[in-house]
Amino acid sequence: MDAIVSQLQFSLSITGPICLMLVLGVAFKRIGLINDNFIDVASKLVFQVCLPAMLFLSIVISDHDFVSAGRFIGFGAIASVAFFIFTTLSVNGAFAGSVDKGVIVQGGYRANTAIIGIAYVANAFGDQGVAQAALYVAATTFIYNVQAVICLTPRGQTSGTQAAKVMVKTLTKNPLIIAIVTGVVFYLLSIPVPKVAVDAGDYLARMTLPLALLCTGGSLNLSSMKSDQKPTWFATGYKLVLAPIAITGAGYWWGFRGVELGILFFMNASPVAAASYVMARSMGGNATLAANIIALTTVVSTFTCTLGVMILIGLDAF
Repeated sequence: MDAIVSQLQFSLSITGPICLMLVLGVAFKRIGLINDNFIDVASKLVFQVCLPAMLFLSIVISDHDFVSAGRFIGFGAIASVAFFIFTTLSVNGAFAGSVDKGVIVQGGYRANTAIIGIAYVANAFGDQGVAQAALYVAATTFIYNVQAVICLTPRGQTSGTQAAKVMVKTLTKNPLIIAIVTGVVFYLLSIPVPKVAVDAGDYLARMTLPLALLCTGGSLNLSSMKSDQKPTWFATGYKLVLAPIAITGAGYWWGFRGVELGILFFMNASPVAAASYVMARSMGGNATLAANIIALTTVVSTFTCTLGVMILIGLDAF
């Protein structure tokens, strides 16, 4: 009994602060302390400035083993593609006549690695874990965007040109990937970063997770979850149950332990990324369903992630 209590306390020390920040975001929005304009502006600040600064610094000021990281990132990339294929086949079978198959598929695989996933990793493993997770975020961000084009484009209309455009845009215009690649270059070439720049970047980095989580909570529309319940719960089950079990289980079998296994779990146990709503809306998909999936997975993930951490601790996996 004492062991279970201890495992629960450790699990809550990781997931509890994130859950509380999300709740505060909802509460602040309800009482008018923050509004939609604040959320829009703050979200842009996080995505374009604060989070890139955090990821860049986490790489340049940490020690890395890129050979080991390459094996880990390669596994994560292959697992993400394999789970996407599995989800696509499953959705095509369960919702054969639905026009929303692409939105359901995206809700089943696309994780919020850059905010919620990074927040979990930071709470569990600190700056060293964030530095390693940054490389995972770069790889999956690229993969997720290409997969989104594939699943959201009507059958028969997905072209290599479209996928290539998304690849180029993701590599050249995504601030997160730019920051991570720049950080790796600075690290490998031992390019010095002035202390004043590091200190200023650290201020921005410390703003990242609190501000991002408040915005995530404030943007939740829990009342919208009343519609499209079957596809919403279907996608939620895939995202929060099947993905972490399958990918983390495969990683455990492959020999990953400690920080690497923890990153695999936290990244895949995270809720659906807000970017899925933007992609669905821009490509003519069911944006309301996408928003429902984001809201439900964000709420439920705080429970499923806590349970998952308890199980991994029980297995002495990290």
